[in-house]
Amino acid sequence: MKNEKIKFRDRIKDISSGLGDSLKESTLWGSIFRPGSPFRKGYSDSPRNRSYVVMNNVLYHLHPVKVKRHGVRLSYTLCLGGLSFFTFIVLTITGIWLMFYFRPTEMAYVDIQTLQTSIAFGSLVRNMHRWAAHIMVLVVFLHMSRVFYHGAYKAPREFNWVIGVILLLLTLLLSFTGYLLPWDQLAIWAVTVGGNMASYAPVIGAQVKFALFAGLEATEATLLRFYVLHVLFLPFIIVIFMAIHFWRVRKDGGISGPL
Repeated sequence: MKNEKIKFRDRIKDISSGLGDSLKESTLWGSIFRPGSPFRKGYSDSPRNRSYVVMNNVLYHLHPVKVKRHGVRLSYTLCLGGLSFFTFIVLTITGIWLMFYFRPTEMAYVDIQTLQTSIAFGSLVRNMHRWAAHIMVLVVFLHMSRVFYHGAYKAPREFNWVIGVILLLLTLLLSFTGYLLPWDQLAIWAVTVGGNMASYAPVIGAQVKFALFAGLEATEATLLRFYVLHVLFLPFIIVIFMAIHFWRVRKDGGISGPL
């Protein structure tokens, strides 16, 4: 009786193994898992197959197969690039949460006060968003300074340095457009001063101010324009440039080494 149970168990195991092999050889399975995947039939743990896993998986592709020793030294990079990306993620998550309670109308100031006093965790999330914005500006500037003083902008990384400068400018614009959204006196007059400074730019200064303000002074139309720039247009552009930036870091040989 015991031998029959063992034989029955082995037969079930063989059937399951056969079905698993048939599934792994099917077109459906092959369309989901690319060659070199551990889930494909015949996979063996070798350097070649490990490279296949990294190259053929969109998540693993964010990390190289090999990392230079200086690239993981905290004392060299200070993790400033990673912190810049982390603060952007925090801003995205908290910003989406704040959008549920904010209206870019004449009620914007009332919405902010309600958020601060009547919404559960509203004050915490808003302060997280505000401080993350300040920290992101600081960290991006420090990241650019680290790259400059380490000479990481030199060949073949000149193009990525330009992308980094564009990202710095976009970060400042993101912070500037968010400054008006509380719609209080401090925000209105601060943005008015900034717009007047932009109007002194040669040739196109007046046009820049008019495009930002949707008029000659800060009004509700300005608030709506800044809101769209802050929550949609600028984040969309930043995500594109960040993707190019990360891609070029990989393609240019990873993090540049010490001089």
